[in-house]
Amino acid sequence: MPAVPDPMTPHPLPGLDRVAFLKPVVTSPTIEVGEYTYYDDPAGATDFERTNVLYAYGPERLVIGRYCAIATGTRFLMAGGAHPMVGVSTYPFAMFEGAWRDATLDVVMGMPSRGDTVVGNDVWFGYGCLVMPGVRIGDGAVVAAGSVVTADVEPYSVVGGNPARLIRRRFDEADVRLMLDLAWWDWPAEQVARHARTIMAGTPADLARAVRG
Repeated sequence: MPAVPDPMTPHPLPGLDRVAFLKPVVTSPTIEVGEYTYYDDPAGATDFERTNVLYAYGPERLVIGRYCAIATGTRFLMAGGAHPMVGVSTYPFAMFEGAWRDATLDVVMGMPSRGDTVVGNDVWFGYGCLVMPGVRIGDGAVVAAGSVVTADVEPYSVVGGNPARLIRRRFDEADVRLMLDLAWWDWPAEQVARHARTIMAGTPADLARAVRG
C-alpha cells in the first residue's frame, strides 16, 4: 500500500508551504491539535498559534480534533479577551500597572470563565471564520466562510452567518449516530487509507458495510 502522509511533517505537500499540519508546529500547552488537521494560509501556516489563536492568556484550552481543514483567516478568540460587564464600564483598567490594577484586578480575576473551546474531528472551516470563546463544534460539522460562531454547533451540521446559524444537516439523525459510532478518525492511518474513497465519496451505510465486511 502506498505510504500515507506523516502527521508530524509540518509541510505535507512538497513545495507548498502555505499548508501545514498543525500538530507538529503548535507549542503552546493550552492548544491541542489532532493528527492530520491542517491550516492553509499563504502568509504562513506555521504561525497559526500566534496569529490565529487570540487572547490566550488564561488557563482555557483550545482543543481541535483530527482531520480538520482550516481555511485562511480562521481565528479562535479565547477567554482572555473578555472584558468585565458587571458595572458601569467595560474598560479593562486591570491591564495597566499601578493604581488601576491594584484597585480592579480582583474584578477581572473573579469573572466566570467560558471554558475550553473544543472542535471535534473532520470539521471544515471556510475562509475567515471567527470562533468565540467556549464554543463546542461537533464532529463532521461545516462552518461556512465568514461565519462568526457564537454558540455550540451540532455534529454533521452546516452553519453560516453572523451569528452562525443552522443551514442544514448533512445527514439524518440515524446516520449521524452511525458516523459517530464508526468514528473513522480514530482508526489507524492505514485503515483510513484503505477506506479513504468511501470516507470521501460514500454514504454512512457504504462506510459501515465496508468496515464490517
